[in-house]
Amino acid sequence: MEKLLNDFSVGLFFWQTLLFVVLLFLLRKYAWKPILNAVNEREDSIKDALNSAEEAKRAMAELKSSNETLLNEARAERDAMLKEARTVKEKMIADAKSKASEDAEKIITAAKESIQHEKMAALTELKNQVAVLSIEIAEKILKDELSSADKQKAIIDNVVKDINLN
Repeated sequence: MEKLLNDFSVGLFFWQTLLFVVLLFLLRKYAWKPILNAVNEREDSIKDALNSAEEAKRAMAELKSSNETLLNEARAERDAMLKEARTVKEKMIADAKSKASEDAEKIITAAKESIQHEKMAALTELKNQVAVLSIEIAEKILKDELSSADKQKAIIDNVVKDINLN
């Protein structure tokens, strides 16, 4: 340390101090302000980016909430449409069953009427045949000699035996 004190020069100290002060002044004027401004701008841009990210996060949360709301509404609408479709299907089935029952009833009624008409036609035909047979019997009886009562009775008995009226 003694050597430092022996070699100490006041002029050199003065010039070094003066140069240091000038260097500090120049650095402050030309270097620190731009560096600090750049750092401040960078800090502001980072804050803006963070704010934008936070805003985007909020917007995404709102969008997600909106999407869930829309999805729930779509589900509710789908359920309502399915319920309505089921109701329409059940109504159509019930209507078809009712129509089929009515048609079957009409067919059965028409068949019964047809059977009744056929029965009446058959009875009419049977009556006509009985009338024809009766006329034929009367002809046979008239053709035979009507002189003897025994002969007439024998002819009538033969005709009655030939006819089965079951």
